Amino acid sequence: MIYVHVPFCRSFCTYCGFYSETAPDCPASLRRFLSYAGRVRREAALRREEIVRTLDINTLYIGGGTPSVLPPSVLGSIVSALPYGPFEEFTLEVNPEDVVSGGPACLAELRALGVNRVSMGVQSLCDDILRWMNRRHDAARARKAFRMLREAGFDNVSIDLIFGLPQLSDALWEESLSEVTAWRPEHISAYQLSVEAGSALDGSDFVEASDEQCRRQYDLLCARLAAAGYRHYEISNFALPGFEARHNSAYWSRAPYVGLGPGAHSFSGAAGTSPDGVEVRSWNTEEEEYRPEKEILSEEDRRTETLMLGLRTAEGVAASALEGSPEAARLLSEGALRREKGRIRIPEDHFFVCDDIIRQVL
Repeated sequence: MIYVHVPFCRSFCTYCGFYSETAPDCPASLRRFLSYAGRVRREAALRREEIVRTLDINTLYIGGGTPSVLPPSVLGSIVSALPYGPFEEFTLEVNPEDVVSGGPACLAELRALGVNRVSMGVQSLCDDILRWMNRRHDAARARKAFRMLREAGFDNVSIDLIFGLPQLSDALWEESLSEVTAWRPEHISAYQLSVEAGSALDGSDFVEASDEQCRRQYDLLCARLAAAGYRHYEISNFALPGFEARHNSAYWSRAPYVGLGPGAHSFSGAAGTSPDGVEVRSWNTEEEEYRPEKEILSEEDRRTETLMLGLRTAEGVAASALEGSPEAARLLSEGALRREKGRIRIPEDHFFVCDDIIRQVL
């Protein structure tokens, strides 16, 4: 299970606080891309044995940033340096504008590389909101990009959406959901807008949408996607049956993985990449040589992660993880938790307040 972080974007979205570097469409950026790819290849070679030990879950996810700013030849040089392939699930994050500008030839090259799942950041189908977000595409380009992905043969496409903006009315949100579900993507991820540290919104006079508006739009999301046949398998993620993201699902179950590239995170668990059975989380710095930093997880850390990640999913956690917890017993009696077949989970009608529920049982 491999994650590759691509730290480049053509421009920065107003809401994003992730580490990234601007890379305009010019020869200088291509030189930076080639240098970056060379460093990732060297890192993959140094960590080959570690990578191999994670491949019980045979997935590759290239995220960012905006991976679709890289030419397919640069992506291919990275993929060819990885110690295994083809991957059963190979996800590439893309921007609609890059799909359209790259055209059918670029999409054919991506398929030839082994990409069999595409995650496209649509975010909104309202042009005014897209401009406010500083997105590079408009709604028409998002629609065209999705058609092009289908025409290119991609049959596993995920769409990202954002709700909970003060300028996003309930009627406009419902209209967007109706259109996107009519596209019939295999997967939809929907996130509530929040002000992230380091984003353009951080420190600005932006006023977030009210909790009441966000709750209405989340409830509308759940209802419309359920009616369209999508399974709500994690707080922010919905899939047609059989199209749940294998890679991301493995994160939530705390499977080991290796992250390559600047700022990428890795996890080596007792059953994974750590030969001595110690669970370690590590992360690359954002420096040129990706000097790693790490922490060894205590028993309490492991319990906290198990609950925080597992309770975000429809599967929940083993009931034994909350055995003897008076807080869990109270939440079960109140209906904020539910016990089924030896597991405890948060029911969908309480997903919106899951963070509060999880805090109470930690």
